[in-house]
Amino acid sequence: MTKEKILVTAALPYANGPIHLGHLSGAYLPADIYVRYQRLKGSDVIFICGSDEHGVPITITADKEHVKPQEIIDRYHSQNKAAFEKFGMSFDNYSRTSLPIHHETGKDFFLKYYSMGILNEKKSMQFFDNKARMFLPDRYVEGTCPNCGYEEARSDECENCGALYQPNELKNPKSKITGETPVLKETSHWYFPLGKYQKRLEEYVNAMNEKFGWKENVLQYCRGWFKDGLEDRAVTRDLDWGIKVPIDSAEGKVLYVWFEAVLGYISSAKELSQKLNRKNLWKEYWHDEKTKYVAFIGKDNVVFHCIIFPAMLMAWNDGSSERYVLPQNVPANEFLNFEGKKFSKSRNWGIDVADFLNIFPGDPLRYTLAANLPETRDTDFYWKEFQLRNNSELADILGNFINRTLTFVHKNFDAKIPPKGELEKIDSEMLNLISEYPSKISELFETYKIRDGVLEIMNLARAGNKYFNDSEPWKTLKSDKEKCATTLHVCLQAIYTLAELISPVLPFSSEKIFKMLNAEKTGWNECAKENLKTGHELRQPEIIFPKIEDEIIEKQMENLNNNETALEKPQEENVSIDDFMKIKLKVAEVIHAEKLEKSEKLLKLKVKLDDGERQVIAGIAKYYAPEEIVGKKIVMVANLKPAKLMGQESNGMILAVEDENNKLNVLSVGNSVKVGTRVR
Repeated sequence: MTKEKILVTAALPYANGPIHLGHLSGAYLPADIYVRYQRLKGSDVIFICGSDEHGVPITITADKEHVKPQEIIDRYHSQNKAAFEKFGMSFDNYSRTSLPIHHETGKDFFLKYYSMGILNEKKSMQFFDNKARMFLPDRYVEGTCPNCGYEEARSDECENCGALYQPNELKNPKSKITGETPVLKETSHWYFPLGKYQKRLEEYVNAMNEKFGWKENVLQYCRGWFKDGLEDRAVTRDLDWGIKVPIDSAEGKVLYVWFEAVLGYISSAKELSQKLNRKNLWKEYWHDEKTKYVAFIGKDNVVFHCIIFPAMLMAWNDGSSERYVLPQNVPANEFLNFEGKKFSKSRNWGIDVADFLNIFPGDPLRYTLAANLPETRDTDFYWKEFQLRNNSELADILGNFINRTLTFVHKNFDAKIPPKGELEKIDSEMLNLISEYPSKISELFETYKIRDGVLEIMNLARAGNKYFNDSEPWKTLKSDKEKCATTLHVCLQAIYTLAELISPVLPFSSEKIFKMLNAEKTGWNECAKENLKTGHELRQPEIIFPKIEDEIIEKQMENLNNNETALEKPQEENVSIDDFMKIKLKVAEVIHAEKLEKSEKLLKLKVKLDDGERQVIAGIAKYYAPEEIVGKKIVMVANLKPAKLMGQESNGMILAVEDENNKLNVLSVGNSVKVGTRVR
């Protein structure tokens, strides 16, 4: 019977900085555990990844260091590839989007769409630096936000208040290249008609969810985009770093990185085919409609992998007999924070994977991250928790069970597997428990509940320790050696099963366990059988998980605190009660709401106050449909100076809170509260 082909991709990391622990938890570790598990099951699986090496952030990093972009990508591609390898990532191919094979793939897709008449050419106004003689992408323009006055806002969006606006609304614009004031100049770009595919995309997402059970966070992101309505997206931009647009009328333009980066999964598979000298290997996965394609990503990449990339593949498939498979599932994780705060390169908050692995081995980190994966909500990495996981779980539970069993057998049974005698109830129950575990863990891993699977494997180690303690082999050695031998026989079978079940999570430690058992893996479906025969000779046991001492962790905490202190901003001044009372918080009723044209985030509201009606622009469009907000009595700042957002006047600000799923919830009051009531 032909095996099901499984294609697994992990989001391409950007090659303008080192990989940190948050990246591992988001996409890479869960993907690696899943792939290693599938290989143990005997599945036909390939695991694809690579560096994303185009786009403005690369050029900005290069400009800051006064080097060429190629130097930046060469540095970080090599560093990140080495860090992944040391961490135990088992990619079949780790490619680069700067390779010719990727450039060819990107151009093929553009030309395919161009020849099919899918792309639309549109003109727009964009900042142009006369001194540098180039159009400026948004990250290359800095100015004062027309809404909040933040002085480091981009040309079309303010990172401080989230406001979106037209480039001509930005105050005091400056080119980050020359410091000159740029001018607005007309340019033209090609756009992909994403909205044309909305109905098909909604049907695709619903069908995949119904059949394969997508994660709720992924579905919510998709539904939010669908609710807003999909719009055309530019596939080209004025830049000199990237894949050149392959038509004569597009001189000085490259393919937008959002468009070509996802094609890196295809070009990486093509490169793997070349390396293995199997020309059409990549087609066996990408063009087989029965292929199970799973895309592991972080939540910030949902729109690209669940909406944009599938739409691109749909467009290709409409005009080709060689059809690409779409993702069957996209198990996106939330974010991992560091000691209660977001990873921040600018504030030197966090730790890179390479630096971490220079101090500690990879498996304790893999286990700590896997046992705390942000699968349904953001989670945190804490140094103290890392120490506790290593010492109290890996060392005291798993390591202790293995060491005490092997040491006992070496000392009392000549380092050979003791014979199994007549089974008592306690022995049969333990063997039955062992036999259930491969299918139990499979059920969790197959549904991308990696964290639960890891914790269940540790529960088997706990059960092994309890069985050892309850059987008291140190007593039966003297009173009933046959019973003692049976206990150790069962314990060794449990260790064998554990060694295989834990190997996707702890690949290096698993190899050490099998070496001590003097045995080889049998495969996932066979590992719970009695694979160690009576008389089989064991090798010398060793400590697999050394404990981490307090002073080592304290040193890391001290280094972290020193980094934070050095970059600490002056504490903000407290406001007086008189200052606070100047802010008028009032209850208002939303009487009309509509989406703001050309904005994905903003709703235009008409609200009723005690002094009349007024217009407010609110950044809640991703969380509320217009009809959902109408009729609500909300709390708003009633005496805020009017501001313009996207050319529309906003006369006030409504209040909202962010929940644990990063969703904004507008503060509202009961219907009995009168419009205009002051909130104190």
